[in-house]
Amino acid sequence: MTAREANSISMLGLAHVGDAVYELLIRSMLCQQGHSAVGDLHRSTVTLVRAEAQAQAMALLVDMLDEEELAVYKRGRNTRVNSVPKHADLSQYHAATGLEALFGWLYLQGKLERINQLFNAIMENNNAT
Repeated sequence: MTAREANSISMLGLAHVGDAVYELLIRSMLCQQGHSAVGDLHRSTVTLVRAEAQAQAMALLVDMLDEEELAVYKRGRNTRVNSVPKHADLSQYHAATGLEALFGWLYLQGKLERINQLFNAIMENNNAT
């Protein structure tokens, strides 16, 4: 898909795709680290994909984004949402939606190397803390 085609998709549509991409990356990483108990995998996945964690992840990435990526993130972040999970505040949820929109936008264009760069930066910071 071209950037023009990806830009024609709604931000919530991009976030929908990006949510799946991000969760798959998290699940794959946890399995590669040797986690095998299903309950532990699920709890660890939820901890890393919930809005609070995604908002923290996005804060790490902002300075790494080029102009076009930053514009996609901001459009996703500023999208009106209908509900917010009870354990997240509105600003966290908006930042998480922006992250998901960015990952969806990159994925639909086939920019897997860039997705991996951004994801690795997030995980390197998580392992450092």
